[in-house]
Amino acid sequence: MKGKKRREFNIFDHELVPKHTILPRKDVEKLLKKYHIRPHQLPYVKMSDPAAVSIGAKPGDIVKIMRRSQTAGEAVYYRYVIEE
Repeated sequence: MKGKKRREFNIFDHELVPKHTILPRKDVEKLLKKYHIRPHQLPYVKMSDPAAVSIGAKPGDIVKIMRRSQTAGEAVYYRYVIEE
């Protein structure tokens, strides 16, 4: 592949990859207060995860994931970004 340009692939273009966004700090505080938790009590996602890399997530960020659900229409999940 010498001399050929590599095309970037956007993982969010795939229908099975849900929308990921970094939760703003003010929303993080609301989330943690609502559930009476600390960030490290959320499920983890590594900063090397392709979706985390694509949105520029750094360790300590909380990622909001919006998944389609047959029963609920849309389901929200949160993940705490960690290093390796």
